Amino acid sequence: QVQLAESGGGLVQAGGSLRLSCAASGRMFSAYAMGWFRQAPGQEREVVAAITWSGGSTYYPDSVKGRFTISRDNAKNTVYLQMNSLKPEDTAVYYCAQATVPGRTMISDKTSFGFWGQGTQVTVSS
Repeated sequence: QVQLAESGGGLVQAGGSLRLSCAASGRMFSAYAMGWFRQAPGQEREVVAAITWSGGSTYYPDSVKGRFTISRDNAKNTVYLQMNSLKPEDTAVYYCAQATVPGRTMISDKTSFGFWGQGTQVTVSS
């Protein structure tokens, strides 16, 4: 069973930057699409970034496009989320997730992801 561990969250002022990391267990990390999601109190969990198993394609919603960048290092079994120009609206718990099936999958669809980390809090002050 895969285990995901997020790190890098914290408190930052508006306009600042953070880089989140997600370390995955297991040797099949490179075969799966990966994603970052966030959830604020009382709101639905939403995708903020996703990347294919090969790293050849990425997805971002309009709310973060141009500010967030997802990347992966398969040699380290790690996926990253670089967040720049942070806004108070970005405040949420951020989760790392792995797709339920290897290879090709619909990375813009949150139902493609079935393995979740514990989350890391990101708070952006105004």
